[in-house]
Amino acid sequence: MTTQALIYLFVGLSFALYIGIALWSRAGSTSEFYVAGGHVGPAVNGMATAADWMSAASFISMAGLIAFLGYDGSVYLMGWTGGYVLLALLLAPYLRKFGQFTVPDFIGTRYYSKTARVVAVICLIFISFTYIAGQMRGVGIVFSRFLDVPVDLGVIAGMAIVFVYAVLGGMKGITYTQVAQYCVMIFAYLVPAFFISFLVTGNPIPQMGLGGTVADGSGDFVLQRLDATLTDLGFTAYTEGTKSTIDVFCITMALMVGTAGLPHVIVRFFTVPTARDARKSAGWALVFIALLYTTAPAVGGFARLNFTETVNETAYAEAPGWFTSWESNDLIAFNDRNGDGVMQYRSGAPFEGPPVFTGETGEAGERLVSNAPAEGENEVYVDNDIMVLANPEIANLPGWVIALVAAGGLAAALSTAAGLLLVISAAVSHDLLKQTFRPQITEKGELLAARLAATAAIVVAGLLGIYPPGFVAQVVAFAFGLAAASLFPAILLGIFSKRMNKEGAIAGMVTGLAFTFLYIAWFKLWMPQANVAENWLFGISPEGIGVIGMLLNFAVALAVSAVTKSPPVEIRRLVDDIRLPSVKASS
Repeated sequence: MTTQALIYLFVGLSFALYIGIALWSRAGSTSEFYVAGGHVGPAVNGMATAADWMSAASFISMAGLIAFLGYDGSVYLMGWTGGYVLLALLLAPYLRKFGQFTVPDFIGTRYYSKTARVVAVICLIFISFTYIAGQMRGVGIVFSRFLDVPVDLGVIAGMAIVFVYAVLGGMKGITYTQVAQYCVMIFAYLVPAFFISFLVTGNPIPQMGLGGTVADGSGDFVLQRLDATLTDLGFTAYTEGTKSTIDVFCITMALMVGTAGLPHVIVRFFTVPTARDARKSAGWALVFIALLYTTAPAVGGFARLNFTETVNETAYAEAPGWFTSWESNDLIAFNDRNGDGVMQYRSGAPFEGPPVFTGETGEAGERLVSNAPAEGENEVYVDNDIMVLANPEIANLPGWVIALVAAGGLAAALSTAAGLLLVISAAVSHDLLKQTFRPQITEKGELLAARLAATAAIVVAGLLGIYPPGFVAQVVAFAFGLAAASLFPAILLGIFSKRMNKEGAIAGMVTGLAFTFLYIAWFKLWMPQANVAENWLFGISPEGIGVIGMLLNFAVALAVSAVTKSPPVEIRRLVDDIRLPSVKASS
């Protein structure tokens, strides 16, 4: 069977499985639609949480970032993993004890304010749509490359699949679908990693292989070989960092607290029966997440080594099939600047400014136009995101492994997209309609509104995937920065401070949100040419500024609450009940 046939088979079977699960587990009530009835077991919820957590960013992008950033890419591993631990220890059990449906529900009730609820909904929707745009575009790219269909058609197909199990099944359908997607995803990630680790080092365990020696008899360690190869070509050594200590700290912290404030992951802990089960499911999720996250550095290192050794000094006419295949999707390109027909992979940009593709291959493979030659000797443009998807092809692995990776990439993007769509749906139907503007709505009407909101959100997500705004790549930092600066402090203070009132929470969220939005927008959207270290506040990049926004949120919230009226007695009792159920609040 050909590789293309295997890809169709694997993807088709996985989609059939997801749809079948959705039809089997269709939600019949708002409780089942929002939180799967609150009856999901810890191990099952842990696996579903891992699938929700590990989006296309984790499956596709993270190893690619590590491959090209080297040591600097470790901030993503530390930040995202640390964020989950922070969420599991500080937030998840207490939010489960609260026992409601959504993050805005907690903020609105804890701060006895419709305004606070609406501010939380705005933050949630912005964060979620930022993520969804990337997920749906990822679905389109995987479809385009592996199934040989246009990106737009791939996005539409992804919309249809998500519609079935998100709109019909709600959280109940999504939970069990995500269990299946986790299984597909983790096998798709680990199998090629085992293969490639064995081929490069003779050790099939990638975590050990990365620290081992190359299997060519030279005795060189993998990282030693990678450092030498890259420095010879003018790159920074793979094991050396270029970021300042304060920027590394702030980016890592922003990713941690931003991740801990992501609503689509927090809501997963509302689906288990008790707070004890929330802790157990957090532990299970950490185990399932660790399987991928501890493998990612090895995948990135092996990918960079294989890519460099395969591409550099290779005649374009003899380029491997995977190179020209990805070139046709505008994710890799060759600019023959010296006219010798040989690909030179060096440090520096091969083109002046962003790539502009003609859509047709010209002489010697040049596919970019309207760009003056850049300084340096580099002739190869490569998108970071292709490394995990192209890794099996670069290593000449069997066709079924390539097919498995295609199915895994789609599973990663679809699992997170479904979770994000659900929190948007719940925010609209439960927090805006039921709790704010139409409290008299029936459960049947609320369930219908939830499904209509999910449908509308899918359409918007699809449009963002098909027609991504020009700044999508630049606003990725928004999601983590805004979550860190807005939702996380409000949730944390709501759990651990009985003195925190609605005035303080609202003032803190607005301050953190406004500061972080303006800072990132200034450097990422309005003045990107000024986005250099000497212009950053305290030397902190836009990716890490959410930490300052978070500190401002805490400071303003605590200051305002100190000079305004204390929360009502029943709210203080609620805080005690969340944290210590057996202790009564003092009046």
